[in-house]
Amino acid sequence: MDRQSSMTAIEILDETGAPVIVCDHVRLSFDEKVVLADVSFTLIKGHTKIILGASGSGKSTILKIITGLLRADSGVVWVNGARVDQLSEREMMPVRADMGMIFQEGALFDSLTVRENVGYKLYEETDLPIEQVDRRVEEVLGFIGLTEFIHRMPSELSGGQRRRVSIARAMAFKPRILLYDEATTGLDPITATTVDDEIIKLRDLENVSSLVVTHQLRDAFYIATHMAVKKPDGTVEILPATREKEREAEFIMFRDGLICFEGDADALRQSKDPYLRTFLS
Repeated sequence: MDRQSSMTAIEILDETGAPVIVCDHVRLSFDEKVVLADVSFTLIKGHTKIILGASGSGKSTILKIITGLLRADSGVVWVNGARVDQLSEREMMPVRADMGMIFQEGALFDSLTVRENVGYKLYEETDLPIEQVDRRVEEVLGFIGLTEFIHRMPSELSGGQRRRVSIARAMAFKPRILLYDEATTGLDPITATTVDDEIIKLRDLENVSSLVVTHQLRDAFYIATHMAVKKPDGTVEILPATREKEREAEFIMFRDGLICFEGDADALRQSKDPYLRTFLS
């Protein structure tokens, strides 16, 4: 028996180049309105898929299907080897435990401090000693550069800081997949870049697989064309990506419930498709 056929499902998932999310001919309608007509794509471990499209094109809907918050009318959805379109709500819980979700609004608890927000899931859903949870909270806040804000309330933070705290909360329990739903919408370009940098750092330094839904083209191309590198002194630098690294970030363009484009930043820029040219202009 060869090595591949003798490996367990978990071992295969841990292999470089293994698929972590697979959507196969996913369809969904609300009454007479077709939201997703026929959507198929695969996210590879440690890679990024950036989902673009006009308002109402189904970008956020596909995230809800992947997380089990919505059930497709037909099609197959796999997450980390589990076929989620067949799972009950209870069976979805361990699958969701390996996914973090960052929303446009940040969705922080206003009555909790930054420390309590970031550690919420660990405090409430695990038996870890509080000292261990606190160490993990400090670790992730250090990763995103917000350690000094650990005792602040959300109302004391800027919009960009709140989004970065949301990212810290999502990564606190070490998920292998992060889903970003319009994470930079409403932020000014400089602040948005600080959020983009965290998405890049998590992908390149923590090997997190990312699905990024956005209509912000500047942020989409920035994430796709930059990479994070840890220097010998331990600091992290964001640099223009190598051509090989750029190929690990692919764009998906939704139109009328279908995928009308899938490819890297270079292919998207060079496309002659009239709809894509209009969208990008």
